Amino acid sequence: MRTGIKFAPLAALMIGSVALSGCATKKFVREQIAPVSQRVDALETRLQETDGTAKQALSQAQAAAGQAQQNGQRLDQINGRVDTLDQQTQALSQQVQQQRARGKRPRN
Repeated sequence: MRTGIKFAPLAALMIGSVALSGCATKKFVREQIAPVSQRVDALETRLQETDGTAKQALSQAQAAAGQAQQNGQRLDQINGRVDTLDQQTQALSQQVQQQRARGKRPRN
């Protein structure tokens, strides 16, 4: 039993030193976390700016797509009118050729 009594204070001392050496103070943790926290904050700010820029670009792209679609519709309408005018011009040209072939002068 005597040997157990001699080792008890030594064991308690070893357990205490191991337990205390593993604990970090709040100040130490704050000092270690502060630079990381600052970098995270800076990255969040940049991310928000990038997100705003992306949303603005998307809005502009959608507006441009809408305008392009309207322009396409207008071009289709104009093409229809040009086709009609082309047909009318061809019909008039044929009439003029027919009248010339008959020896008549075309009307103005």
